[in-house]
Amino acid sequence: QQYDHIMAYCRHGPFPTLSATAKWYDRRDFVFVEFCVEDSKDVHVQFDKSKFEFRCVSGKDKYNNEIELFGEIDPKQSKHSRTDRSVQCCLRKAEAGKSWPRLTKEKAKFKWLSVDFNNWKDWEDDSDEDMSSFDNFSEMMNNMGGDDLPDLDGAEYGAEEV
Repeated sequence: QQYDHIMAYCRHGPFPTLSATAKWYDRRDFVFVEFCVEDSKDVHVQFDKSKFEFRCVSGKDKYNNEIELFGEIDPKQSKHSRTDRSVQCCLRKAEAGKSWPRLTKEKAKFKWLSVDFNNWKDWEDDSDEDMSSFDNFSEMMNNMGGDDLPDLDGAEYGAEEV
């Protein structure tokens, strides 16, 4: 057993590459993936049509996830953002309105990947009536003088109306 440990050390160096824990959920036009890595540095996200790669460093740990996707995405319209607690990826579907039953092309269970049930929504069952109700609710909240939600990029965040 000690030999196996030494061989693993030699193959990967003192700090082997790990798979970052991730959660995902599906929406009509996007798929969202959150990599749960605190205090990440050297974050690299590469989007391609049928896959994407996530890499970063946190402390002494190196993380690398390469994901062959269930469907195709628009790499130019896909984005990512980093916080102190995670890296959020927003993948623009190439075919909007098509449900993804899983994130990965391969129908397999990955220990590092789970469904984000807090954000999951069965949007396929939404009707136009449901969407118009949401629009009416949003308009009502705006008319009541409620704060608008900030943009993802934080532009005008904290600005007050006069």
